[in-house]
Amino acid sequence: MDKTWKPPVTGILNIISGALGLIGGLGLVSVGIIIGEFGTPDSLPITLVFLLTLGIPLIVLGALAIAGGVFALKRRIWGLGLAGSISATLFSPVMGIAAIIFTVLSKSEFK
Repeated sequence: MDKTWKPPVTGILNIISGALGLIGGLGLVSVGIIIGEFGTPDSLPITLVFLLTLGIPLIVLGALAIAGGVFALKRRIWGLGLAGSISATLFSPVMGIAAIIFTVLSKSEFK
């Protein structure tokens, strides 16, 4: 089968969305660290919320979106490309939904 433009576009959309997620997650972790370092002892629960329940999952899902994007660019492991597209939807719904559609339509191009 001929190679189409869909997997590379999917990869680029996933990588951009994943980078947005990583930046957001790192920002939340940074805010949590600053609050924990300079805040009062009463601010410790806020620090844990920023670090654990918001920042770290965003970093992990952003990394998954980027990994899925790389695999989509290489046309390898369709399931990981799809998982990356689904993760990308959290950070940029328009790009993520487009990436899911392109990933599903180009399944036969993956090895």
